[in-house]
Amino acid sequence: MKVNTQSVNFVADQKLIDFIQKRMDKLELFYDKVIQADVYLKVENTSDKQNKIFEARVAVPGDSFVVKKQCKSFEEGADSAASSLERQLKKRKQKLRSHI
Repeated sequence: MKVNTQSVNFVADQKLIDFIQKRMDKLELFYDKVIQADVYLKVENTSDKQNKIFEARVAVPGDSFVVKKQCKSFEEGADSAASSLERQLKKRKQKLRSHI
């Protein structure tokens, strides 16, 4: 799956980009028709510890899913967003199966 990663107002290191790529590739285990994923990494300028925003948009034929998570680290955000996307993709797959 093609994952487009964009970091806003900072430069993401290659380890983070590779981690996100691996985590998003696992989504294909749950729904094999995933076209691409767009990931946006943002850092808010606040004193709050949870200032990292991980936003992912996953495109599937005829639909797209958007998840936005705010966490302490981008890795934590990637994990929680991916698990949320897994649930959404499983639900979509189940819905499509019931129509057949």
